[in-house]
Amino acid sequence: MSGLAGKNWPSVLIDPYEDKLREECGVFGVFGPDDAAALTVLGLHGLQHRGQEACGIAASDGAHFHSERHMGLVSDNFGGVDVSARLPGKAAIGHVRYSTQGAPVLRNVQPLYADLKTGGLAVAHNGNFTNALHLREALVGDGAIFQSTSDTEVVLQLVARSRRTRLVHRFIDALKQIEGAYALVALTNKKLIGARDPHGIRPLVMGRLDGAPVLASETCALDMVGARFERNIAPGEIVVISDGKVESHHPFAPVQPRPCIFEFVYFSRPDSIVDGKSVYEVRKRMGLRLAEECPADVDVVVPVPDSGVPAAIGFAQGAGLPFELGIIRNHYVGRTFIQPSQSIRDMGVRLKHAANRAVLAGKRVLLVDDSIVRGTTSRKIVRLVREAGAREVHLRSASPPIRFADFYGIDMPDTGRLLAARHSHEEMTRMLEVDSLGFLSIDGLYWAMGAERRDARAPAYSDHYFTGDYPTGLRDQARRGMKTPRQLSLLSEVA
Repeated sequence: MSGLAGKNWPSVLIDPYEDKLREECGVFGVFGPDDAAALTVLGLHGLQHRGQEACGIAASDGAHFHSERHMGLVSDNFGGVDVSARLPGKAAIGHVRYSTQGAPVLRNVQPLYADLKTGGLAVAHNGNFTNALHLREALVGDGAIFQSTSDTEVVLQLVARSRRTRLVHRFIDALKQIEGAYALVALTNKKLIGARDPHGIRPLVMGRLDGAPVLASETCALDMVGARFERNIAPGEIVVISDGKVESHHPFAPVQPRPCIFEFVYFSRPDSIVDGKSVYEVRKRMGLRLAEECPADVDVVVPVPDSGVPAAIGFAQGAGLPFELGIIRNHYVGRTFIQPSQSIRDMGVRLKHAANRAVLAGKRVLLVDDSIVRGTTSRKIVRLVREAGAREVHLRSASPPIRFADFYGIDMPDTGRLLAARHSHEEMTRMLEVDSLGFLSIDGLYWAMGAERRDARAPAYSDHYFTGDYPTGLRDQARRGMKTPRQLSLLSEVA
């Protein structure tokens, strides 16, 4: 026992945005139906969790492009007036954005569009290029003029400069120069293109809606439009869709696939199927293994809503403990309450979360969250639970300690601001003001994914945020003086 129970803890307010990872983006594309733009709106609704900062759609009627890009949510910008009238055509791509490369301004909102020698081309991209600055400098030195600061525009510039005749070959030329993570969709007047990076870090799936091919970041977007899941776009695959036909190209040398494991920890919607696995079931297994690895003598298991819910269910089932909603989240409060005035800001924060005193008072409470990043929000939630009368508060993370930054499209702080990168387990326990603290092991995370353990020689997933083992080169980061992937791996071994 840490002796924390029973103290008079100060009143606490929670800012839900200060300490949660934000997903990179979501992409959607459809080729064939008359109402392509309207279907894209629905698909983007299904992907809204992947980016709430901005959204955009580009559609083609076979002769002309029509596009809209907006700051804000899909429902705020693509509701009301018939979208198919505003954006006519039988093919469309869409994007929801949270910026990780390029400022949050309208000129960086995707899809980005350019008129090339071969015709119009619109591109939307999920992920980050780790050599984007290197490529950009070379292109600018060669006379290129950039209209945005988004790394996505590099694709347009490279396609424009390719000497190949067929568009798909120009696209392959461009992607062969790019390092990092990407799942992208592109649109011409006659074709829909999808591509996934050679390691498959970012997800991309294909479905069918009455015979029309549909591309999306997650299967939940296919469900939203009523499309039937067909298959994953393979790591390193480029698909070219025209008139219902799908050409598949595999232009890259084969490498070990390493999809992002954080899709299962936090980012993907629980009802999605990612690389053949149910996100919901994997998260429950994380909680089940967590109960085995980090048990606690408590009265009740409480999730940190909403991302901690499946793991908390698994923990409660594994430990034979009651599961209760001890923290209630108000889903009808958006981001509009984040205001410069602290008094207004505090008032808005009160609307977001509330402690369920009937569940918490007098109890030994175990909180389950998906991950712990900086720790500031975790500490505030702990205080909120104590203020509601909890006798003890224990905290469990359904993922290993996050010790390394991400450069593939997750808005993850630099290593110096990650709690687990700077403090020992004992220090974190004191700082988070909990009676005990536990993390899922890296082997436990792989077990939840269906493997016996992590194979250090050939990891099946991108897990660099836990291990420092980055799957690709980090050219831009190395130029900024960041340690190399090998150095980071060595650091993780002694952490």
